[in-house]
Amino acid sequence: MHANLKPALQNTVSGTTAARELGKCVHCGFCNATCPTYQILGDELDGPRGRIYLMKQYLEGESDADAVFPHIDRCLTCRACETTCPSGVTYSSLLDVTKAQLAQDKVAPFKQLWRHVLIGFMQSRALFGLAIACGRLMRPLLPRSVQQRVPLARATGSVPAVRHPQQVLLLKGCVQPALNGGIDAATLRVLDSLQISCLEIQDSGCCGAMHLHYGSHDKGLAQVRRNIDAWEPLLDQVTAITNNASGCGITVKDYGRLLAHEPDYAVRAARISELFRDVSELVNEQLALLKKQIPPLKARASFQAPCTLQHGLKSRHTVVHLLRTLGADVLEPRDAHLCCGSAGMYSITQPELSSTLRDQKLATLKETGGQIILTANIGCQMHLQSGTEQIVLHWIEWLDQHLQKSGQAHSMEAG
Repeated sequence: MHANLKPALQNTVSGTTAARELGKCVHCGFCNATCPTYQILGDELDGPRGRIYLMKQYLEGESDADAVFPHIDRCLTCRACETTCPSGVTYSSLLDVTKAQLAQDKVAPFKQLWRHVLIGFMQSRALFGLAIACGRLMRPLLPRSVQQRVPLARATGSVPAVRHPQQVLLLKGCVQPALNGGIDAATLRVLDSLQISCLEIQDSGCCGAMHLHYGSHDKGLAQVRRNIDAWEPLLDQVTAITNNASGCGITVKDYGRLLAHEPDYAVRAARISELFRDVSELVNEQLALLKKQIPPLKARASFQAPCTLQHGLKSRHTVVHLLRTLGADVLEPRDAHLCCGSAGMYSITQPELSSTLRDQKLATLKETGGQIILTANIGCQMHLQSGTEQIVLHWIEWLDQHLQKSGQAHSMEAG
């Protein structure tokens, strides 16, 4: 597909990216078969192939931005289309260019303003944490539909000190510490059992994902640069950079590409991307050591792989493999490639579609007969939990629970 981009995009990084990805598309439509919004709405313009046509026309200056925006806005950025595409179209890169242009053209200004206010709120750990704390206090008085979105407080337990020669840099997310601090605590304990200590940077900011995904490219890249500056002093002490939220992880993994054209940051960003490892990769490498500390799990667990884990980081099978190796009966739902509807702020910006996708995902997870639902991203965990009474955990929380029980059993035997 040849593109004749409008003059403002020609000879720019964004224009080069758009022209490259548009040139790969052969209009086969395989992508539509795995697109969640196309499956629900059945509208060609709400599937990847139709959106690519819309983006091409818009970036060429031949289409009205107001007509393009609703279809682009309904995209989850789940990247299932990228997994399916036989031509290797990096749809998400093309989408980022288009969203940045829509923001520059001030399309749907009130929606854009509201979203940026919301992003600022969610990126402030103090404000967001206070809001969640207040919500928990008032939870009994709230309507059930709102209660479902306010998670109960969970005990985090004690965390180990830094004591092992092998150390990794553990990144904290924006909302996870307030929503479920137990995930980070579980990660620290599990890695400590594998003789890996975690260094943490308390002042580390947002990975940049939210601004990048909602068209504020400059703000997102500024956050990327600030993080590189903050993390660099520790890089010689660690063997990897890791985190337990695949939504953040895919962005950090992409730092090298995002800043590839900036002389002051290109090499430094590439180093960050090279060092990044999802926590499942670190655990998977030490399975022999872990098996010595924990009896076979012997439990049936349904696993929902976040889109960022399976289509972005390509690590869906890593989690499944490590849990099965530890004795768990891991059950994956039919249509496992489809999004649960969380997708960052999608449950706020597109509540009806988001709820439909959540309910569909929960129905297929229920079919598996698992005793518990496991996932690998805080957004997916909260979103799924809002629609079911069944317990939803991050897989590393579940693994940590079994490690703790095993440790208590050993202590009792020793006593």
